[in-house]
Amino acid sequence: MAKENQFVEQIADIDGDFPQWYTDVVLKTKLVDYGPVKGTMVIRPYGYAIWENIQNEMNARFKKRGVENAYFPLLIPMSYFTKEAEHVEGFAPEVAVVTHAGGEELAEPLAIRPTSETIIGTMMAKWVQSYRDLPLKVNQWCNVMRWEKTTRPFLRTSEFLWQEGHTAHASAAEAEEETFAMLDIYKEFAENCLAIPVLTGRKTEKEKFAGAVATYTMEAMMHDGKSLQAGTSHYLGQNFATAFDIKYLGNEGVLQTAYTTSWGVSTRLIGAIIMTHGDERGLVLPPVVAPIQCVIVPIAARKGGVIEKCEELKEELAKAGIRVTLDATDNSPGWKFNEWEMKGVPVRIELGPRDIEAGKMLCARRDTLEKTELSLENAVDGIKALLDSVQKGLLEKARKHRDERIVYADDIDGILAGVENGKFVKAGWCGDRACEDAIKEKTGATARVYAEGESKEVCACCGKKSAHVIVYARAY
Repeated sequence: MAKENQFVEQIADIDGDFPQWYTDVVLKTKLVDYGPVKGTMVIRPYGYAIWENIQNEMNARFKKRGVENAYFPLLIPMSYFTKEAEHVEGFAPEVAVVTHAGGEELAEPLAIRPTSETIIGTMMAKWVQSYRDLPLKVNQWCNVMRWEKTTRPFLRTSEFLWQEGHTAHASAAEAEEETFAMLDIYKEFAENCLAIPVLTGRKTEKEKFAGAVATYTMEAMMHDGKSLQAGTSHYLGQNFATAFDIKYLGNEGVLQTAYTTSWGVSTRLIGAIIMTHGDERGLVLPPVVAPIQCVIVPIAARKGGVIEKCEELKEELAKAGIRVTLDATDNSPGWKFNEWEMKGVPVRIELGPRDIEAGKMLCARRDTLEKTELSLENAVDGIKALLDSVQKGLLEKARKHRDERIVYADDIDGILAGVENGKFVKAGWCGDRACEDAIKEKTGATARVYAEGESKEVCACCGKKSAHVIVYARAY
């Protein structure tokens, strides 16, 4: 699509060069800047405000589930990792290690947490003594470090922010129930707050979290047809509980081993928002998590009473809980329109002398760019309804985009053709790891999630009887 003005030309074409478009958007909208250490990012106030809104929404959901927030140390003794061999093997290439501190070599190296199962497992072993101490449900909002070779802001950085929840239970059934409950919470949050439709289900053994019995994921389709793993919930069984001696005295006086789970989402969700909803003009933010839900732009601001009326409207909307700002700078209205469109603000209000006289305000939606007149007298109700419409419209558009790009394939050539054209491909799989590896090698696509309840006659790789249907896609 041709750019309409020089301002928007600062952003690369979304369809012509999507990776550059993404980089331009995250930098020019002041979501992030690059940190001085390769692979790190500085999250700027506008970007961090999105993360705060994500935290607020998720905290409310977690607490309804009985989860309490806590905080655990950044540094973890390396000996903790060796207690769970599979976990160590899975994270070894990404772990950053501290060997010196205070001018001296440490007696034991310390890992900068890539995740916290080991330290939290150690603490749970101290806290859980009796069946009365279960279930134990904690979550922490923190930073983690994974030494990535290829990085991109929000999507994959050496240091990032996330939440990681950890629970301990008396039975496998309770732990599995918690695993699925958290996956459901993630899906509801993704769809109702981020307006991102997701596919949820189990990962293959190859793709599961190191040390887990089973990993469940939510996969989102980005604008270019690639998949983004937007969150995971892991059933850990007794693997970590055995390694870290999380045992409790049951109500019959018998010492038993607990069952644990872990689950998390990260600032990668901000990348998901950008790549799901963004367009040729820049960001398009869902109202639920947008730092600014509504911006007021005065028209003919020098005319008497215009600024005063804009300030009055801003105060009225703010009192109603709407995140609103007034752009009273001396930039031209056209410049302001472009600026706030690029920053993805869901609704823009234009208010000038004629509007005030007519008791109206002209409102522009960021998602469709449509304009409509609303009553100033019922401004709060009108803006709330408009924000709700934008939120629902974004989800519907994203779901349509995804559903139209899910296809089926009977062989590797079909999988390759699908992913080359930015599609999610459903294909049969015999369950053999060798076939999964071959598909990845020949197509660049990975098994994202089991398509539960669906069936195909043969495996797309070997032609033998299919045991499962898998959703394949190239992924971030």
